[in-house]
Amino acid sequence: MNCLVVLAHPLENSLCRYFADETIEHLKSKGYEVTVKDLYQEAFDPVLTRSERQSYYENRFDASSLNTEITQLRAVESLVLIFPTWWFGFPAILKGWFDRVWAPGYAYNHASDLGAITPCLDNLKEVNVVTTLGSPWWVDVLVLWKPVHRVLKIALLGPCTKRCRFRMLSFYKSENASQTRVAKFVDKIRSSF
Repeated sequence: MNCLVVLAHPLENSLCRYFADETIEHLKSKGYEVTVKDLYQEAFDPVLTRSERQSYYENRFDASSLNTEITQLRAVESLVLIFPTWWFGFPAILKGWFDRVWAPGYAYNHASDLGAITPCLDNLKEVNVVTTLGSPWWVDVLVLWKPVHRVLKIALLGPCTKRCRFRMLSFYKSENASQTRVAKFVDKIRSSF
C-alpha cells in the first residue's frame, strides 16, 4: 500500500520523531511503500496565500506552489499523521498543510449551490494518527471531548473521503513518559496499524 507519513514536530529528538521512526519501520515491515513528509524539515509554508484563498470558489484552485504536495496526497492509499497536540489543537504547520493541500478540486468539490461538499480523495483507504499530549487522558476525553479526534474524523475525513478507516492513538502525559510506557505505546502502534 502506498503510504504517506506526515510528521509535524520541530525537534529532531522529540518523542513524536521516535514514534514516527518506529511507525515507519513497522509499516515497511508490513509491505507498505512509505514516503515521509517532515513539514518542519522541508520548511513547509503553512500560510494560505492570497491567490490560493481567492481561488477557493473559482473554476480552478491556484495550486501552482503546491503541485508536489497535492500530488502526494492524491496518490496515497494510507496516510499517517504524527504530531504533538498543543493547546488541544494541531501545530500551526500541520493546520496550514490541511488548509493549503486539502484544497477544492483536489480533496473535495464545492457544490454548485454552496451546499455540502463532495469528496475527491477516493484513493485514501486509511488514516492513522499518532499524537502526544502533555495532559492526562481525562482532560482530553471527558472535559474537551477529544477535539483533535473530532476535527480529523468528522470535519476533514468525513467530507473529503469515502469509507476511509480512521484510527487515532494518543500518548498522554508525554512530558514524564517512562521507557516502559513508551515501549507499551510502540507495541500499541504495531498492533493497531
